Amino acid sequence: MLETRNLDKSFGAVHGARKVSLKLERGERRVNLGPNGAGKATPFNQLVGELTPDSGRVHLAGEDVTALPVAKRARQGLSRSYQKNTLFDGLTVEENLGLAAAIYTGNATHIWSDSLGKAEVREIVRDVANQVDLMPFLHAKVSEISYGVRRQLEVGVALATRPLVLLMDEPTSGVGPEMAKGFHDLLNNLPRDLTLLIIEHDMDLAFDVADTITVLNYGEVVFDGLPDAARGSDLLKEIYLGSWEDA
Repeated sequence: MLETRNLDKSFGAVHGARKVSLKLERGERRVNLGPNGAGKATPFNQLVGELTPDSGRVHLAGEDVTALPVAKRARQGLSRSYQKNTLFDGLTVEENLGLAAAIYTGNATHIWSDSLGKAEVREIVRDVANQVDLMPFLHAKVSEISYGVRRQLEVGVALATRPLVLLMDEPTSGVGPEMAKGFHDLLNNLPRDLTLLIIEHDMDLAFDVADTITVLNYGEVVFDGLPDAARGSDLLKEIYLGSWEDA
């Protein structure tokens, strides 16, 4: 469903990615781990089209999308959520979801169009709101909801575009333990045919949701395998300088 082949990217003398090759099957849930500065973000941003690789290719559903910009990749089924909220604070939760759904259905002519007036848009909004537990907040403005609910909405906005592949950048960043547990449940309840690639520091989340774990260090893939094998890897314990022991 999503594949990278030898992605390379340098920033002067610093290598952000060194021949990163990954292959995600349809419905696979993969978590990319690594300490700060390990090079997790660079391949991630190359996948969505925000960074152009120096070399290497990106394939989505069998098609080479390396040269496609972000918007065209999104229309072909590649969506992402961000580590920092990128929402419209002055709009309601429902309106934020509606704008994303309207783009997917072709009902958005400009940002203030009455997208929620379309039955197909409303159907997607309700479906997504149920998936990510946003029904109680639909009519609240984004400026009025908690940070944790905003994180849920970020996922909801991405899902409203009906992606084939969803990339998530540290979805539990900045939330407390109770909200993090809720996020584990949210991710586990997403449709199993949705392919997920998640950058995460939370070991509990990684081992809870991942079918496969990839670990990067200095821009290179140093481990790619099952969660049980990751738990027993001496190399990974060394990379994390003991933090793995508490996972």
